[in-house]
Amino acid sequence: MLIYPRTCGVCNRASVEARRDDPACAECWQKTRLFTEQDALCWKCGALAPAAQVAVAEDKRSGVRCRRCDAEPWTAARAVGLYEGALRAAVLELKREPHVASRLSGLLFEQGRRPPLAAATRIVPVPLHPKREQERGFNQAAVLAHALAARARLPLDERSLIRTSHTSLHRAGMDAHARRESVAEAFVVNRPRLIEGERILLVDDVFTTGATVTACANALITARAEEVFVLTAARAGT
Repeated sequence: MLIYPRTCGVCNRASVEARRDDPACAECWQKTRLFTEQDALCWKCGALAPAAQVAVAEDKRSGVRCRRCDAEPWTAARAVGLYEGALRAAVLELKREPHVASRLSGLLFEQGRRPPLAAATRIVPVPLHPKREQERGFNQAAVLAHALAARARLPLDERSLIRTSHTSLHRAGMDAHARRESVAEAFVVNRPRLIEGERILLVDDVFTTGATVTACANALITARAEEVFVLTAARAGT
């Protein structure tokens, strides 16, 4: 049981006065780079453009493209913000405790209701292999998906997409190609009738190289999902 106020998990000085801010203090949340509708993000993958400090007019946003993601099977990917500060602390806390504070769930909801992700009709978390989930006791992506589904009032589907291979954890320093190879055929859809024709909102904790969500998207599209959108709590790098 957590007792408030508790020490901020980022600066280790200030107190987390409100449970909704857990695990960071209000100041550390303010310092964390959170993405807004005005940011210059690649319309497809959500990466910050080089001129990210320049606001983009609404009618120009769909034209911002990095072109590195053109071949990806998913329609669009977004994150709440960069994997730093309060978001990094929240993701690490989520690996230990299956709880999503209301600030983070609210930020996920806000990002998820912006176009193009707002077209989603069903929420699917990135699954863990049963062995890994048994070891941890829960799936952090599913915890995020539950919190989001409650706010968005969209159906949550934890059973259709499964992980069939228990690959080793991605090691620091693995390049994008190695990561993709490690998960290329790790996911399958075992309930295609629930996926066919749906616009899937695929939820995970961190977008790093995109290898995992791409493997999931391939499985969902093979099962005739109409589109796959990706939403994560944080995005590593820019």
